Amino acid sequence: MTNPITPFIERQGALVLDGGLATELERRGADLSDALWSARLLADDPALIRQVHLDYYWAGADCCTSASYQATVPGFVARDMSPDAARALIQRSVTLAVEARDAFWAAGPHRRRLRPLVAASIGPYGAYLADGSEYRGDYDLDEAGLRAFHSERWALLAAAGADLLACETIPSFAEARALADLLAQTPGAWAWFSFTGRDGAHISDGTPIADCAAYLAGRPGVAAVGVNCTPPRLIPDLIRAIAAVTDTPIIVYPNSGESYDPLTKKWRGELVPAEFGTFSREWRKLGGALIGGCCRTTPAHIRQISDRFRRNPWPTE
Repeated sequence: MTNPITPFIERQGALVLDGGLATELERRGADLSDALWSARLLADDPALIRQVHLDYYWAGADCCTSASYQATVPGFVARDMSPDAARALIQRSVTLAVEARDAFWAAGPHRRRLRPLVAASIGPYGAYLADGSEYRGDYDLDEAGLRAFHSERWALLAAAGADLLACETIPSFAEARALADLLAQTPGAWAWFSFTGRDGAHISDGTPIADCAAYLAGRPGVAAVGVNCTPPRLIPDLIRAIAAVTDTPIIVYPNSGESYDPLTKKWRGELVPAEFGTFSREWRKLGGALIGGCCRTTPAHIRQISDRFRRNPWPTE
């Protein structure tokens, strides 16, 4: 089977991703102050999740990622939900994104657009712990334990109707290997692998990102490798490190550039969509092929990226 992102790269030179989901839900008034984060709204306000997906498609996203980043069976069960109800909610996350994509496409015609994709988000073990360890990778599970933790949710999301799986915000090389094993056991599936960066050369647990990219290079079903939930200033060096060791498409979707103060629980810095759009051209020149945003980026950021590529299509030769 063909990598689902290939037609986008061949036709427009890059695939435009969506932006932050949970922080956009918060911006629209949702209270996500619990361990389930955006996954809570799968039960409480699915219509709001669907609307945010739809707004990202209209902003120019070629792919939206489901609200399953923090959705796990144990996490839902801890909130007095039955395992079967938890499984249904995890799969609902993909259904909501598919419904938004199909509604967008039915409202066409969409000139110079390919039918967008849906990616099923698989957040790291640290997201379930909700203790910040997705930015450190200092887990209490080894590779086998991580594979066991991810196994059920992987199977649920792989069967839910998404075009590919998004293994994102990975802080640990061991976790990437565990997820790669699950991909190898899922014939016909595609997945991207996106790490959190400690600096311009290493992922959060200290492993060189070049080692991670080289490990994943050429494995069946690996659609892209890159970084997310990382400051924009680190992205150029991380792209260079990945590009030096693999021809696999490179995915980048950094945070807005703001910083989070855990004491005041507020974001600091500037949120400048136009500046983000300018950065996207630099990232593409360096080798980024899938480009979007993570925390605190909005549909306005994605429109800036989309306008850069659709107004001035990137050469594909």
